[in-house]
Amino acid sequence: MPTDIVMDAGTYKTVLYSGGKIVLEQPSAVSVDTDTYEPLAFGDKAKAMFGRTPPNITTVFPVERGVISDYQVAEAMIVHFIKSIFGNRIFKPRVIVVVPSYVTTVQHHSLANAVAAAGCRNISTIESSVASAVGLGIDFTKPHGSMIVDIGGGTTDIATLSLGGVVSNDTLRVGSIDFDDAIEKYVRREKNILIGGETAEHIKKTIGSAVKRDFSVTVTAKGRHLFSGLPETFEISSGEVYEAISDQLGLIKKSCQSVLEKSEPDVVADISHDGIYLLGGGARLYGMEKMLSDYLDVKVNFIDDPRRSALNGADKVLKNPKIVKNSDYQYRSIQNLIVNDVF
Repeated sequence: MPTDIVMDAGTYKTVLYSGGKIVLEQPSAVSVDTDTYEPLAFGDKAKAMFGRTPPNITTVFPVERGVISDYQVAEAMIVHFIKSIFGNRIFKPRVIVVVPSYVTTVQHHSLANAVAAAGCRNISTIESSVASAVGLGIDFTKPHGSMIVDIGGGTTDIATLSLGGVVSNDTLRVGSIDFDDAIEKYVRREKNILIGGETAEHIKKTIGSAVKRDFSVTVTAKGRHLFSGLPETFEISSGEVYEAISDQLGLIKKSCQSVLEKSEPDVVADISHDGIYLLGGGARLYGMEKMLSDYLDVKVNFIDDPRRSALNGADKVLKNPKIVKNSDYQYRSIQNLIVNDVF
């Protein structure tokens, strides 16, 4: 039975969306045999092994910043995810893959080929900023400016759009994973303690902030002392976390400013009236909305379910490509990068 599938293979997670709902949401992780490179576990099971494996097992994250970095493992992961949900019940499903705007034609085809290995034949791609705009219900028939800021796991996609076309855009290779890395480095430098990615992520989610809090909050965490090699418990405050990730936050602010500066004045005027749409998992960091609003002096609209907007939009375009027909830039991208013409 044919069906439609939207796939977002991100740095952190791979999401499959079909029938108006998320049918799979798993970490983009695979544990492999170190000697044979044969996959042993996928998704949650593989991520749980990370940092806890014996020498004969390695956990691989085959997607880096929206781009496949290990094709063999990525193909096995995508095949496993699609077949674990749909099995052999579908025949040549139509698939649309959400990708960052900076992805090259070769990288588009690499993703498409990995999806094709799962038995899918009708495959297309769409940039995340355009997919998000469609999902938010932005009318592509009108000459009206809009701005999307999508902070993902490995990238931040920023774009101004009008008539469905991209007026100005930038993909910053900074995302949630860089906040975690910055926290790890800060704890090592300032406290002489080594922590893993999961601990850094927990600290970020618990007390991380994009702005200075009125009242400092702290969290207790554990790691390994750099010199003694023994377990060590430490405290870290929200102010320290803010200091640790301030460089990454600064890059996001300046990139947003740069995209606005490169946009037409009338487009910027429309954005000033409607506000910026803030999406992505990284947008959930405390104070992100206020940080951008204060820096850019523009209202910021935080979307309640930021991850779903791009999925909904891509699903709509897959079912009705005429939605983006006014977008000469995006329509060409879909046509040129398609594997088998589903339109």
